[in-house]
Amino acid sequence: MDPINTEIVVVGAGPGGYAAAFYAADRGKKVILVEQDKRLGGVCLNRGCIPSKAYLQATKAIEEARESEHRGLTFGPPKLDLDKLRAWKESILARLSQGILSLAQRRNVQVMWGRGYFEDSQTLRVETGEGQKFVRFEQAIVAVGSRAAVPRIFDLGNPRIMTSTEALEMPEVPEDLLIIGGGYNGMELGTVYSLLGSRVVLVEALDTILGGADKDLIRPVVKAAERKFKEIRVKSKVTDMATAGRKIKVAMQTGTETKEEQYDRVLVAVGRTPNAENLGLENTRAQRDERGYIKVNERQQTDDPSIYAIGDIVGGILLAHKASREARVAVDVILGEPSAFENIVIPAVVFTDPELAWCGLTEAEAQARGLQVEVAKFPWSASGRAMTFDRTDGMTKLIVEPETERILGVGIVGHGAGELIAEGTLAVEMGATVRDLAECVHPHPTLSETMMECAEVFYGYATHTYSRRKAAVT
Repeated sequence: MDPINTEIVVVGAGPGGYAAAFYAADRGKKVILVEQDKRLGGVCLNRGCIPSKAYLQATKAIEEARESEHRGLTFGPPKLDLDKLRAWKESILARLSQGILSLAQRRNVQVMWGRGYFEDSQTLRVETGEGQKFVRFEQAIVAVGSRAAVPRIFDLGNPRIMTSTEALEMPEVPEDLLIIGGGYNGMELGTVYSLLGSRVVLVEALDTILGGADKDLIRPVVKAAERKFKEIRVKSKVTDMATAGRKIKVAMQTGTETKEEQYDRVLVAVGRTPNAENLGLENTRAQRDERGYIKVNERQQTDDPSIYAIGDIVGGILLAHKASREARVAVDVILGEPSAFENIVIPAVVFTDPELAWCGLTEAEAQARGLQVEVAKFPWSASGRAMTFDRTDGMTKLIVEPETERILGVGIVGHGAGELIAEGTLAVEMGATVRDLAECVHPHPTLSETMMECAEVFYGYATHTYSRRKAAVT
């Protein structure tokens, strides 16, 4: 069989892969996009970011209805049609995936459905439903992503033990749900299931949930979760798990205390692992590290001059928007343009209620590095707009370089923090100063004003709260 020739082949059609394929096509390259899933969009669209946010938005209505009673608006108990909820979620995924396919067609990006395997540094074998096809390429961009990690102790082959993939299929709403892991996935899915009626117990081995964010920003999220969940246990470890009829028997240790409990379902949310197996990378010069991630430099280049890699498969922060930016870097380098994934600000968002978002340097990171910074905080209890949402538990926070007053980091906890963090990301990326932010007029009444007033707190003249200029801290 004669091979199909192309300039660039992209393996994997997630937010990194299709972004790379589209950008390369827009820049005049002939591109083939290879995807083994039945729909384009990768984990993010089909089994991660989008379905989880759909469920979060849907279940948020339950809490809003409950909270409206003190405003003089009373609603009856919610009635759950699980089939209809799943169908609504699926309709969103189908529309988005079809949109990506349409964009590929309009750009003349050839989509090849099947599993890619590198025969050598210039040839990709694609196992399609019609048989094997061979693609000869000048450059390849590997964007095959990651999957939920399941430690051997939890892998019983019992469908009642779920990863985020199965949890988002929502086979049922269990009465008692154990979530192992207090990161993004565990907290977001715990929020969904608790609002649907599950008694949720979340266990985390570390001393805090959502490690990576500053503790003062995490605090409101923990307080809200403690109201929704049956229990949150930190410094806790699951030591054994077994099938017990229609239940899962779990042994866990918290400090010196060991207990056994039974749950209807268990969600394992302890991280992700790269999809680097069975790619044929051993037939190329591309190398993997000890954790299985493909090694790349700041230009997304592997040790093989013909092969680039982006997204979850290269490790680091496993976020869709990071993959999309790496896609641009890889294509620019292929085109011979100066580009590198260096000093790029990547915002993080946790879509709990309240939401948590941050970018740039955190206060904890500054302390760990021994950097002298100043911190300004604006409490949302002083925001009129936050009061209209009944969400005064929020806070906006700036991390500032004392000598230059340059904004090094921004943290936000509160209603809509994920939408607000983009302004903080722009400020850090552009090297804005606190003065820049303070003198930028923000519309009233909005939550965005908390950014401006936080900058004013730094100078000691915020209109809606009394403050003195912060002394430098280390």
